[in-house]
Amino acid sequence: NALFGLWTRSKYGSLTLVLMVASAAFGGTLQYGYNLAIMNAPTTFIQTFVNETFLERWNIQLEDYQVTLVWTIIVSIFSLGGFAGALIAGPMTIRFGRKKCLLLNNIFLMTGALLAVTSRAAKSFEMILIARVLVGINAGISMNVQPMYFGECAPKHLRGAISLSSAVFTAFGVVLGQVVGLREILGSEPCWQYLLASNAIPGLVQLLTLPWFPESPRYLLIDRGDKEACINALRRLRGCEVQSSELDEILQEQTETKGMRARQPWELFTDRSVRWQLISVMIISSAMQLCGNDSIYFYASYIFKEAGVSDDKIQYITIGTGTCEFAHNISWMPYISMTCIFTYILSFAGVTCILPTEIFNQTARPAAYTIAGSMMWLNLFIIGMIFPFLSELSEYCFVPFGVVCLLSALFVGLVLPETKGKSLSAITSEFNKLNFKSQDEKCADLLPLKTHQHVLALSYHFGGQRSEKAAH
Repeated sequence: NALFGLWTRSKYGSLTLVLMVASAAFGGTLQYGYNLAIMNAPTTFIQTFVNETFLERWNIQLEDYQVTLVWTIIVSIFSLGGFAGALIAGPMTIRFGRKKCLLLNNIFLMTGALLAVTSRAAKSFEMILIARVLVGINAGISMNVQPMYFGECAPKHLRGAISLSSAVFTAFGVVLGQVVGLREILGSEPCWQYLLASNAIPGLVQLLTLPWFPESPRYLLIDRGDKEACINALRRLRGCEVQSSELDEILQEQTETKGMRARQPWELFTDRSVRWQLISVMIISSAMQLCGNDSIYFYASYIFKEAGVSDDKIQYITIGTGTCEFAHNISWMPYISMTCIFTYILSFAGVTCILPTEIFNQTARPAAYTIAGSMMWLNLFIIGMIFPFLSELSEYCFVPFGVVCLLSALFVGLVLPETKGKSLSAITSEFNKLNFKSQDEKCADLLPLKTHQHVLALSYHFGGQRSEKAAH
C-alpha cells in the first residue's frame, strides 16, 4: 500500500522509482527492523546456550544476573556495530557511490549470517556476538546510505512520501521478524540459529534486484561530473523526459560546490554556516533512540515475562506491539496500549532518516549522515544496556521516554524550519537566520549609528558648500 501510494502520488508515475525504493529498503530499513525483532523469540534458548557453554568449558554455573548481563551484551552489541557502520558509511558513499555502497554492504550481512547459523554446532556464543556486530555494521551503513540514496533520487514533492516508506519498511521488518520468530516457524529451540541467520534472505533479494536500478543522479553529476549519466538516471527514475527545473537545481548545487572536496565530520562542528543544521540532526537522531522505541523491541519477551505473561502467549502478544502493557490490573488496558503503539510505530522515524539530505549540500551530506548515525547508534546502545534495569521501575519506566518525546517535539516545533517542497537554497536561507542571528543583531545595532554618522557627514558637506557660496 505504501509503494502504491508513492506511485500514485508521483507526478510522473515512474514504476522504476517505486521498485528502486522497494529494493533498497528491503535490504535497508527492513533489515534494521527485522534484526531488532528476531532477538525476542530465542531469548530463553540463547540464555540456556550461554549457560551450558560456560558449564561445559569451564565448569561454571552462571547466576541469573550474569546470564542477563551476557544476554544484554549480545543484544546491545548490535548497536556498537551500527555505530561502526555509521562511521564508515560516509567514506564508502564518496568512494563507491550510493547504490554500490548498498550492494557491498551485504558482505557484512552474509558473513554475520554464516557465523550465526554455525555458532550452535561450534558451541560458541562468541560467534553470535561477532555475528551481531557484523549485522550491526550492515544496519549502520544502510540506515545512512539508503535515505541519502532516496533523497537524491526523489523529486522534491515526493521526499515526504519516500521518507514515510522508510518508516513503513522498518515497521514491516519488525512485524516480519516477530512472525518468523513464532515457535511454529523458526522460534523453536531446535531452530533459533536459523532464525538469527534468516536476515540473509532480504540481503539476497537486494543483491539480485538493486543492480538493475540507476545510481543517484546528484552523485553522478556533482561527485563524478557525468552530466549524461545524470540525465539518463533522471529519465529512468521519472519515467519521462527530464524537467529543466530539476536539472537546473542540481546544476546550481554543482556550481555552488565546484572545487570543494567532501567535508569531514569534525569540520562541520567548526562551520558556523551549518551550526543549527548539525544541532538539529544530532538532537533528532538522539531522540529517535532515547524515546525508547527500538530498545523495547529488543526486550519485548523479557518485559512480558517480567510482567507475568505466560510463555505460550508472549510470542503472539509481541506481534504488532513491540512493547509491553503500561498497566496490568485493568483487563482492557493492553488493547488500548496496543492500539496506541501501532499508531506510534507507523509514525516512527519518518522524517529523521531523510532530514540530512534536505538540509545539507552534497559535500557535507555524507559527513552529516555519519554524525547523525553515530548519535543514533550510541544512544541505542546506551538505552539497550540500561533498559533491563530501568524496567524495574515497573509502570514508571516509560516516564523518561515520555519526557524525551515532549522535549524533542518542542525543539522541532520551535527550531526546525519546514522543508516540504523547498529547494536546498531556500532551506539554507531559513537556517542562516539562526546561524548568523547574533551577527545580524550586531549589524542592526550598528546600523542606526552608522546612518547617523552618514547624515552628519552629508550635512557638513552640504553645509560647507553653502558657506563657501555665501562667502563668494
